Amino acid sequence: MTSSRTILIEANRLFRQGLKHLLADTRFAVEAEFSTTEQAIEGAAASGLVIVGEGGDLQQLRGAYPEARIVVLASDFAVDALRDAMNAGADGYLMKDVSPEALLQSLELVMMGEKVFPTNLAAMLLDMNVIAPQHSVRGLSPREQEILQALVTGASNKLIAIKLGITEATVKVHLKTLLRKIDVNNRTQAAIWAMNNGFTAEGAPIPTRSLYAISA
Repeated sequence: MTSSRTILIEANRLFRQGLKHLLADTRFAVEAEFSTTEQAIEGAAASGLVIVGEGGDLQQLRGAYPEARIVVLASDFAVDALRDAMNAGADGYLMKDVSPEALLQSLELVMMGEKVFPTNLAAMLLDMNVIAPQHSVRGLSPREQEILQALVTGASNKLIAIKLGITEATVKVHLKTLLRKIDVNNRTQAAIWAMNNGFTAEGAPIPTRSLYAISA
């Protein structure tokens, strides 16, 4: 299995060392570590995966590592922090007490292009209407509504293209227009918006891929 160049950013040295040990024999073995995001930004180099503790400037981190997958490991149950992480383009947001098995599975999903977040935090976002219905579904084309439906199920662009019989490039064009119309920043926010506006995964529970991490 192809290894990922992993960078770890964590202020707590004991936790940092423990996580390094956990990942040592996996494809996510840590190759560089920093105690602050500022240090990581100064020493920015090519990376496939950045794992960062809460409290750092994720937007600056994204600028320093534009091609990397970024996963936040947080200590506290904080809806605002999850929302901020989503807005900053984080690919995952997990609790530090997640089980080793769930962590590794979540990292695998992230590297496959999925978005992973804790089930309880994402569900709370829906309950609190953090991303509330503000735009009419009537303003969306039938194709855009089909793509929204697919996003709720956690489908990737490739799967959406196959299902709708169009090219992946066309899906990206529709998705870009869709995000602009409903005024959200990414596909995760679009899926939450869709659920707030009545879209559901037909015959399935709330999706566990793209929006949610495996339960600890």
